[in-house]
Amino acid sequence: MKRVRCPKCDNYITFDETKYEPGQSLVFECGDCGRQFGIRIGVSKLRATQKEEQLDENANEKGCGSIVVIENVFHYKQVIPLQMGDNIIGRYMKGSKANTPIETNDPSIDICHCVINVSRDKKGNLKYILRDGPSFTGTFVDNEILGDRERRVIEDGALFTIGATSIILRSSDNED
Repeated sequence: MKRVRCPKCDNYITFDETKYEPGQSLVFECGDCGRQFGIRIGVSKLRATQKEEQLDENANEKGCGSIVVIENVFHYKQVIPLQMGDNIIGRYMKGSKANTPIETNDPSIDICHCVINVSRDKKGNLKYILRDGPSFTGTFVDNEILGDRERRVIEDGALFTIGATSIILRSSDNED
């Protein structure tokens, strides 16, 4: 099964690509907004959805580690690379300022829910500092809510929760 996103409202439409030949054009009508749009099988410029991409929990395209969003009733498993500086984590919405968006319909995740700051310490190792957005439902680390101005240093394998979603930090500095 493939998913395409409506260019107007970002709603996903799922279809069985095995019923069509490469190069064939399809027209969809969005059930949410009524917009009609077309795609061409096999030559679409739409990026692959993360569910269809190779999910490497140690994704590290910029050398800064990643977060692994655990699959639940609201969304599928996602691996999202981090970058140096502030990584604003929140629910995906077209035009939002979150640079680390999670594709979810979890209503308890704010558009800008929390921030992971990636920097280097004096020894040159990556350092990850988590803080709340501030958000309406809070950010939890080890089942403890972060205070309004609290910052918490987290390390590889740290589990934190935003809304009904659990996330695991994967550092690129895995020392074996």
